[in-house]
Amino acid sequence: MDNKKVIFFDLFHTLIHPDYSSEKNENDILEMTPDEWESYAESKELYSKRATCYMSPEEIINDIVNIIPKEINEFQKEEILKLRLSRMKNALTNVDPKILETLKALKQMGIKLCLISNADTIDVMYWNDSILSTYFDNVIFSYEIGYLKPEPQIYKVALDVMCTTPNQSFFIGDGGSDELKGAKGLGISTIFTEYLQKKDDIHYRKIILYADYHISDFTEVLEII
Repeated sequence: MDNKKVIFFDLFHTLIHPDYSSEKNENDILEMTPDEWESYAESKELYSKRATCYMSPEEIINDIVNIIPKEINEFQKEEILKLRLSRMKNALTNVDPKILETLKALKQMGIKLCLISNADTIDVMYWNDSILSTYFDNVIFSYEIGYLKPEPQIYKVALDVMCTTPNQSFFIGDGGSDELKGAKGLGISTIFTEYLQKKDDIHYRKIILYADYHISDFTEVLEII
C-alpha cells in the first residue's frame, strides 16, 4: 500500500453526479436552458460565498435569482428550491454500485476514508441519508470550515482530523477546482478519476499535470492502493 493509510475523496463528479432529471429541473421553472441556469446558479462569486459559510437553502436560492434579469415570484423560488433539493438528494441516494463496492473493499483493507468537498447546505443536505456516509470516517464540507479547495487550509484541516500526514495519504478526485493541484502542493499523492465524468482535452491536460495516477474505471483504485 506504499505506506498509505488514509484516502481523501472529492464528492461531486467523483463519487456522485448531480444529473438533471429527464422530466423537470430548476431551469424549466424560468424557461431557461440548463446552461443558462448554470451560468447564474454556479457563478463563481456566489458559489464562493455560499460554500464558505452557512446559508439557508432559501437564502441560496434568493442569491441566485437576484442576479437573473427576470421577474421571479415566490412560488417560482419555492419550486426551484424543491427541484434543486430533489436533484441533490437523488444524486446522494442513487450511488453507482461499482463505487460502493470499491469503498467497501477499501474499508475491508483497513484504510480510513475522509471526504473533502466544496459544498453548500443544499449540496449536502441529504448526506446523512446517503449510503456513502456509512463508509466515511470523517467529512469536511467547505461551508462548515470556511475554506475551499484548492486552498491549503482545507487539506490541512482534513489531515489533522484524520491524524495523518501527506506522505501517508491519497487524494482522489475529478480535478475540478484545481483540487489535485492543491493536494499535490502539500505532498499528498493524487489520483485523477474520469469514471463519472470524462474531461475535454483542455481540462484533461491541465489536470493530469498534478495527477500521480489516472483512472477511468473506479475499481482501478484498488490496484493502485
